[in-house]
Amino acid sequence: MSALAWGPTDLVDAGSPVRRRPHLVVLPGGGEQDAGALRLTRRGRWALVVLAVALAAALGMTGLRGAGAAEPSRSVTVAPGQTLSEIALAELPELPISQGIVAIQLANELSTAQISAGQQLVIPRS
Repeated sequence: MSALAWGPTDLVDAGSPVRRRPHLVVLPGGGEQDAGALRLTRRGRWALVVLAVALAAALGMTGLRGAGAAEPSRSVTVAPGQTLSEIALAELPELPISQGIVAIQLANELSTAQISAGQQLVIPRS
């Protein structure tokens, strides 16, 4: 059995030639660039331009879609004996009564379903 010797860089077998690990070599010219700098290639700049144009077009289309189609909110005056559910049924027929009541309550900042004759209620857009 051969003895092992501890070398400065490696464990080597006492009978074999010494193998050394490769050393790091410093190359000139590597210190001028900032490690955190980002370089964009021609293709990368082109991709950013296309992305910006697509984003601007999407935002423009979204703004145009909602610009002219909205109908204004309307208001009604509560008649004597009229309930909020009757108003919701008459003014918001496309919604279920419970959703219509909640929509009117939210539009008028009502905490209850209690209303009184002569009160002006804003009817939200559906």
